[in-house]
Amino acid sequence: MSVLIVIPARYASSRYPGKPLVELRGASGAARSLIRRSWEAAMAVQGADRVVIATDDDRIREHAEAFGAEVVMTSEACRNGTERCSDAVARLGVSPRIVVNLQGDAPLTPAWFIEDLVAGLDAAPDADVATPVLRCSGRMRADLIADRHAGRVGGTTAVFGDRRQALYFSKEVIPFVPHQVGDDEASPVYHHVGVYAYRPEALTDYESCPEGVLERLEGLEQLRFLEQGRRILCVEVEARGRLFWELNNPEDVPRIEEMLAQMGQD
Repeated sequence: MSVLIVIPARYASSRYPGKPLVELRGASGAARSLIRRSWEAAMAVQGADRVVIATDDDRIREHAEAFGAEVVMTSEACRNGTERCSDAVARLGVSPRIVVNLQGDAPLTPAWFIEDLVAGLDAAPDADVATPVLRCSGRMRADLIADRHAGRVGGTTAVFGDRRQALYFSKEVIPFVPHQVGDDEASPVYHHVGVYAYRPEALTDYESCPEGVLERLEGLEQLRFLEQGRRILCVEVEARGRLFWELNNPEDVPRIEEMLAQMGQD
């Protein structure tokens, strides 16, 4: 097997319990669950050999199997999506070249984000992990800042070096920008898209390492790789006119439904 996509999904989210089963209405008014829309996004990826949903909850399993998804049951002890992906690979007994973690709260992820991600990791043999970053417009940056001011944990931002190696990820909006940025201007802020491509050995090592201090403070699983000294490649992706947002809080539901309507997606 070359590329395996794993969609980790848990019911007991501290910020939004039951989130994978939340229904989102598209342009026609038809409602489909968050986890189904994320699975459909994964199924559209060219070059993926297999797509599985990894969960520890029977409600999610039953729902996913009802719409035709392959499901692998994982341990309740998994602390985040990366650990759940590692557990899923072990339980499946497969040896893929690349494992992709498409988190179950990103139904607007275009297929080319993942395709570009896999190509980027293939082209960077010294990288252990790759993850997409999307340059924010002034409007998107302002939305991220507004979430923080309102006390909501919204999207994550990323900063990286000249060779695109990740320097840090934060739920704060970084870097600090001392000047105004117009709504339609490109800002120096990059939104981290919550998708990862791992080399299998990095994924195996991750699960055996303790939770890092920065990971615990920020609540960002990818920081464990940086604290281990592993290289994360940031792959810049293009929106191509598509709108993108992740479902982190209940307040994001109408925002994503509005985006689906604007893009004419059912």
